[in-house]
Amino acid sequence: MSVHELQSLLDYHYWARDRVLDAAEALTAEQFTKDLGNSFPSIRDTLVHVYSADCVWYSRWEGKPLAGMLDASAFPDVATLRTSWSAHEINMRAFLDGLGVDGVGRLMEYRGFNGQPQAQVFWQMLQHVVNHGTYHRGQATTMMRQLGATPPLSMDLIAFYREQQASAAAR
Repeated sequence: MSVHELQSLLDYHYWARDRVLDAAEALTAEQFTKDLGNSFPSIRDTLVHVYSADCVWYSRWEGKPLAGMLDASAFPDVATLRTSWSAHEINMRAFLDGLGVDGVGRLMEYRGFNGQPQAQVFWQMLQHVVNHGTYHRGQATTMMRQLGATPPLSMDLIAFYREQQASAAAR
C-alpha cells in the first residue's frame, strides 16, 4: 500500500468517526452510557474502545506501549471523547506522514498486552485500525437503533469515496 492510500483510509476512519459521534451527540447521557449487553456495554464504551485502540496502536508504533485500554468512565459525554480523539488524530496523521514511502512497509516489533512479542508490517496494522473501527462503529449504530435513536449517516467506505469525489468536482 502507498502512503497516499493509507492517508485516504485514515481520512475515511476519521470521517466515519465524526459521523458516529455526530449521531451520538443526540443521545441523552443515559442512552450514551446504557448497558445494552453488547461486546462493550454501552455506546460510550464501544466508541471509547475504538479511540483506545487508536491510542494503543500509535503507542506501539512510537515504541512507548500503553499498559492497557483507556477507561471509558474518563469520557462522560460525547464532547469529551470527541475533543480527545480529534487531538489524537493529529498524532496518527503525523506519524503516517513521517514514515514516507519506504516506511509504510517497515516491519514493526511490539509486545501485545499478554507480553508476547509481535511483529507486523506497518500498513497492515493501519489497515487493521481502520477495519477495527468499522466493525465497532457498526455495533454502535445497532445500539442506537435498539434505543430508538437516529443512527449515523452512512459510514460505508463507498459513501466516503462518493463524497470526496463530489467535493473535488465542486472545486
